[in-house]
Amino acid sequence: MKRIAAILTVIIMAGCAGFDNGELTGVPDRAAYYNAPPFGMVLIKKGSYRMGPNSQDVPWANTSQSKNVSIAAFWMDETEITNNEYRQFVYWVRDSLAYRKLGEQIDEYLISEDMYGEEIDPPLINWDMEIIWSGEEENEILEDMFYPDHEKFYNRKEIDSRKLNYEYFWIDYTQAAQKHTFENETRRHYNYKTGQYDGEVVDLEGKRVPVKDRSSFIMRDMVNVYPDTLCWISDFTYSYNEPYSNMYFWHAAYDNYPVVGVTWKQATAFSIWRTTFMNSYLQMNGEFFVQDYRLPMEAEWEYAARGGLDLAVFPWGGPYTRNDLGCFLANFKPMRGDYVDDGGLQTVEVAIYEPNDYGLFDMAGNVSEWTANAFDESAYSFTHDMNPYYKFHALPDDPPALKRKVIRGGSWKDIGIYLQNATRTYEYQDSAKAYIGFRCVRTYMGPDESGARSAVY
Repeated sequence: MKRIAAILTVIIMAGCAGFDNGELTGVPDRAAYYNAPPFGMVLIKKGSYRMGPNSQDVPWANTSQSKNVSIAAFWMDETEITNNEYRQFVYWVRDSLAYRKLGEQIDEYLISEDMYGEEIDPPLINWDMEIIWSGEEENEILEDMFYPDHEKFYNRKEIDSRKLNYEYFWIDYTQAAQKHTFENETRRHYNYKTGQYDGEVVDLEGKRVPVKDRSSFIMRDMVNVYPDTLCWISDFTYSYNEPYSNMYFWHAAYDNYPVVGVTWKQATAFSIWRTTFMNSYLQMNGEFFVQDYRLPMEAEWEYAARGGLDLAVFPWGGPYTRNDLGCFLANFKPMRGDYVDDGGLQTVEVAIYEPNDYGLFDMAGNVSEWTANAFDESAYSFTHDMNPYYKFHALPDDPPALKRKVIRGGSWKDIGIYLQNATRTYEYQDSAKAYIGFRCVRTYMGPDESGARSAVY
């Protein structure tokens, strides 16, 4: 017994190394965290506003109602994601596939040992090794990433966009929380044959139910990341849009135009990739991770669009789509089909119209924007008044009604009423349109710059 007590004392003392003053001081030497402004994003401070229509419900469909809601602080992209920004994602997926293929046969494309000479298993991709696309050996290894001979156009060697698939992961916290609640109401089953608790629980009625571990709530999916460039043709019957289908995504002339032809799933995958891309860099430099980039909740989007002008009809504040000089304030479809009267025929470059009072561009017009929310006509009635959110991850074989996602902001093809802050409509998560893009948000960590108001006046 004395020996056991001595061992326990040693363990306790060892566990207390560095905490020897007897006071509760927290873990020492924790680096301070600085909320550095993310590149190209604007801070939207926490606040409360009146969510919902203050003019008219489009088209009197009763899909929204007015309610007071409160929103936590978050960062938001000041513009819609552009073609060139989305292309960085596409190129990353392309290069990752190439590195994987090359690493299987050429050692230079892998890092097999760490700085101490210890073997890394499995080896890491050597991102510092530039891909030699024209190398003789590389040419042969990467051959199947390009269109086969019978699909080449004028014998051009082009990447087969069908191969650009990205596997991504996320944690279903809602399902995990339900599991936690369930396990609190159950007890694990003891297996008398093995003398251990097995992977089952017994509920309060004595029924044995399998237990899920953490992996059960790590969701995965795979999506092709290349935009649907044919959406310019399929969306508009008897309309000549071949030049956009041919050049819009990849040509440098459209680099600063909003990306379109991206489904809700592709926009979600982009947000997850953006998070891992940033956190990988921070981890390499020994810094804290950041909160996830994601699509904005519907309530966040409307709060940001209002720009602090709570009851304003449009993001610029007034009830009209023109300024005092008679100039249109956004890119949409004015004057009964005179598309060019506002300065654009279809999409235009981001940030050429004035921003709202939060510094956000194109919150009305140019392209509509995906949000994270699933669409339900009565969502305003059952969602919470704090960060209201309704989500549903629809499966490919689910009914179409379950695949509806909220889009906001109106687009270049819409009449002015769809540009209103409160107007909500939907599109299906697996559809890609020439008039829908997206932007990302990132939850702010810690108190925002406005601080907390004192309860004592």
